[in-house]
Amino acid sequence: MDVRVAHTAGLTGDELREVRALLDEAFEGDFGEEDFEHALGGMHVLVRDAGGALVAHGSVVQRRVVHGGRALRTGYVEAVAVRSDARRRGLGGRVMAELERIVARAYVLGALSASQDGARLYLGRGWAVWPGRVGALSPDGPVRLPEEEGSTYVWVPSGEILLDPAGRLDFDWRDGDVL
Repeated sequence: MDVRVAHTAGLTGDELREVRALLDEAFEGDFGEEDFEHALGGMHVLVRDAGGALVAHGSVVQRRVVHGGRALRTGYVEAVAVRSDARRRGLGGRVMAELERIVARAYVLGALSASQDGARLYLGRGWAVWPGRVGALSPDGPVRLPEEEGSTYVWVPSGEILLDPAGRLDFDWRDGDVL
């Protein structure tokens, strides 16, 4: 297996099309254009098999999360996927190990939104379900996102910040976050 880490700017058009195709297959068509847009502009981990085919991907992008009156520089994990015929071989863990390395070196907080299928991977790596409320800083002000509660995970790599579990996490707004 070949593991490559690159910024979106370092990926070719063909590579971006490969990533998009992998995400469409892995999420069974439930990965929209806004979801793909959210995965761009940061660092990507691409895993290829011995034949050069893309079998796994994940990215981390910078977001701001307001918590307890502070704006936290957050590495937000996006678009983690493994091709269906390559699952249960540790590839998701390899992708996450690289993404966590990036988060630990560049951010004070890691965050992600997980599907039920992906939750086990993140819990096993020390990520925790955020027990409090989740919101977004929309153009009209803060709004609560109850559909993200229970599926938002956080990871504090350095232990240098303390999060109040009774507090709220308000993420910077992006298209598709607020209807």
